[in-house]
Amino acid sequence: MNDQHQSFEALKQLSDEGFEYWSARDLAPLLEYKDWRNFQKVISKAMQACEASGHDLADHFVEATKMVMLGSGSQRELDDVQLSRYACYLVVQNADPSKPVIAAGQTYFALQTRRQELADNASFQQLKEDQKRLFLRAEMREHNKQLVEAAQQAGV
Repeated sequence: MNDQHQSFEALKQLSDEGFEYWSARDLAPLLEYKDWRNFQKVISKAMQACEASGHDLADHFVEATKMVMLGSGSQRELDDVQLSRYACYLVVQNADPSKPVIAAGQTYFALQTRRQELADNASFQQLKEDQKRLFLRAEMREHNKQLVEAAQQAGV
């Protein structure tokens, strides 16, 4: 999971305006989608979830193009989508949960959400650092158990 987290963060790019985004074309292989058409279906579901939650699609899913090198040495333009962190979250939530990498991604986003909730929680802030670490370790242990169970169910 940690390697995938680092890979996810390594894919992050910054727009000219300084906003972070991820290229859907770069994210697809990390999430083990080899066929762009299949990944487009996941993106479409994520866009529906974004709209249904009242967020502006244009803030999270930006249509773009990407130049890629072909075997002949020439370049070709491919459709791409620039995804905000929230869009990446929605993509992972709408991807195939039988893939261990997707289960790991869902766990990552769940943990990040929980960490933010805890950081915002005044009572958590009053805990000593050792107590905070123990609490987060226990949460991580529970999520890892769930991840192992999901991987076993997927036949890994």
